Amino acid sequence: MRFKWLKILLVTLIATALLAGCATQKAPEQQQQKQLNFGMVIKEPGAPFVQAFVKGAEGKAQELGVKVDIKDGQADSMKIMEIMDTFITQKVDGFIMAGAVDLKAIVPGIKKLNEAGIPVIALDTSPEGGKVDYFISFDIEQSSKKAGEAFVQGIKDRNGGVVPSGVVIEITGALEDMFTQSCSKGLHAVTDQYPQLKVVQGEGNWNDVDSHERTSDLLTRYGKEVLGVYVQTPDIMGPGAVSAIEAAGLNPKDYGICGICIGPEGLELINQGKALAIVEQPAFDSAQMAVQYLYDIKKGNPTPKIGDTVTKDGALWSPAKVVKNPWAEEGAFIILQGPLVPTDVKADDQRLWENKLSSLWKK
Repeated sequence: MRFKWLKILLVTLIATALLAGCATQKAPEQQQQKQLNFGMVIKEPGAPFVQAFVKGAEGKAQELGVKVDIKDGQADSMKIMEIMDTFITQKVDGFIMAGAVDLKAIVPGIKKLNEAGIPVIALDTSPEGGKVDYFISFDIEQSSKKAGEAFVQGIKDRNGGVVPSGVVIEITGALEDMFTQSCSKGLHAVTDQYPQLKVVQGEGNWNDVDSHERTSDLLTRYGKEVLGVYVQTPDIMGPGAVSAIEAAGLNPKDYGICGICIGPEGLELINQGKALAIVEQPAFDSAQMAVQYLYDIKKGNPTPKIGDTVTKDGALWSPAKVVKNPWAEEGAFIILQGPLVPTDVKADDQRLWENKLSSLWKK
C-alpha cells in the first residue's frame, strides 16, 4: 500500500513539473501578444498637415491593433526631450518624431532612445544626429526645385516668354530650421540660373501673421520691381502673403505664388487662382508608413533597406527610393514622391490627403 501511494505521489510530482515547464514555455509567447505601444511627438497640433500625421498614425495603429500615444511637443526642444524621457521610462516599443524646430537640440534625446533600444522614425524633418531608423518624407530640396521651376515658368509666361530683370520675394520659414534651408537651396538651384533676378527674403516663421508683414514690407520696398512671390510653404504662410498682396491693391495672380506643402489653405488658393502651383507633402501616407515599419521592426518582418525602392500601385508617393539619411548619423531616408498640383495631378484628385480631410476628421 505504501508503495502504491509513493507511486501515485511520484506521478503527481512529474505531472506538476511538466505543467510548470509548459507554463514556463508559454510565458514568452504570452508576453509577445502584449499590445505594442508607440510614442509620437507632434510640433503644432493645430496645423492641418500635423493633423494629417495624427490621423494617418491613428488609422494605421487601429488597423494593426497597436497603440500610438501622441504628445504635443509645443515646438519646444526641452519639452520634446522631456516627452522622450517619459517614453523611455514607459518602455515604449517605438518612437515617431513628427516635427521639431531645432533638429540639433533634440539629438541628446534621440541618442537616449537609441541607448534604450527603441527604434526611431522621423517625419517632416530629420534629427541631425543619432540613429534615425527611417526618415520618411518627400525630398524637400528637390520638391522646392520643382516648385521653383514652375515659379520661373510663371514669370516667363507673364513676360512674353522671357525672364526680365527684377525682384523675387522669398517668404521663408524659421531661418534656423533645416526645412527652411533645404527649401531655399531648391529654389536657388533654379533662380541662380538667372543673374538678372534678385531674390530677397522675408522670414515668415511658419505663420500667416509674419508672412503677411514680411510680404507687405518687401512689396512696399521694391514696388513694381517685384516679379513674383515665392512662399516656401503655402499651407501655413500662403494666406498671409496673399492678404498682403491684396491689401496693397494688387492681384495675387500676377505674382505666381508657388512653394511646397499644399494643405487645405494652399488647395483653396489654387482653386481660387491665387496660387500658381504647389508640391504636395504626403503627410498622411508618411505617418501610416511610420507606424507600419515600427510594427514590422518589432515583429521581425522585412523592412526597406538602403538601395531598395518602395512601390505601391496608384499611390502618389510611389516609387520611393531608400537612401542613407544625410542628416542623422545612422539610418535610411525613404524619399516619397510629391506631386506638383495642378500640373502632375489636378486639385480635385481624391488621392490628395487635403481632399480626404473632411472624411478623415469625422472619424
